Amino acid sequence: MSKKSKSGISTFSAQITSTISVALVLLILGIVAFMGIAARGITNDIKENIGFVTMLNDSISEVEINGLKQKWAKAPYVASQKFISAEEALMQESERLGEDIIEMMAGVNPYQPEFEIKVKPQYASRDSIEKITASLIGVKGIENVVTDSTMADEINTSVNNIILTLGIVAIALLLISFVLINNSVRLTVYSKRFIIHTMKLVGATGGYIRRPFIINNILHGIFAAIIANIILAASLYYLHTIDYSVSNTISWIDASYVFGALLIIGIFICAMAALFATNKYLRTSYDDMFK
Repeated sequence: MSKKSKSGISTFSAQITSTISVALVLLILGIVAFMGIAARGITNDIKENIGFVTMLNDSISEVEINGLKQKWAKAPYVASQKFISAEEALMQESERLGEDIIEMMAGVNPYQPEFEIKVKPQYASRDSIEKITASLIGVKGIENVVTDSTMADEINTSVNNIILTLGIVAIALLLISFVLINNSVRLTVYSKRFIIHTMKLVGATGGYIRRPFIINNILHGIFAAIIANIILAASLYYLHTIDYSVSNTISWIDASYVFGALLIIGIFICAMAALFATNKYLRTSYDDMFK
């Protein structure tokens, strides 16, 4: 086999290695992104179950109840509302305990009518809930407001920790990926270092020499991103088929943003790696090229 053939095989092997490395790194980044989206979706679902309960006066009229319903319907912080009459509250508690509470209480219903209010995720914090409930004090028909702001704080703390952890992982992966991709791209450029030196001798500018390497590596980045996106899309489609709830947690719209981001990251990292690698050999003397 001729030296030219061996060089061609070596270059092709380096390019394949580089593309696979980029694809694997982008795949891992995509998985981390999906984990972040899933965490956000699950967190929003949990936050939508946070809210407060307004205990109503026993003497509240139907007109006042309807007025409160309209108030909750128009309120920007309300995700859902549920009215529970005193009779419904008695029935639910009796079923839960398996005993006739009305009989135990000598015919007296100890429960009051109430509204269960669930707030939107952006209002699911201790400060927001306290401000909302403070505005309800003195509203006609409302006797008391019961909140669980501690849960809101705990959830927000957990969410912030998850986001911080995923952010650190993503940054670490980006740094590691750049090092791996840079080393892989250097293999490709290294195999053509003598061509670069020859082009310098005939007067080629640095930009002219870099251009084909950068364009070639951008194409490898695009191809690697396509591979990673196909694997991620196939995996997401499979998860959607076996668990319908996944489609609510990670939608195809969210996934499309991830696919686009991976394409941009693949192009950027490969272009920068090619730029650094070619610059290295543009500054390298002929004798140092044998090292």
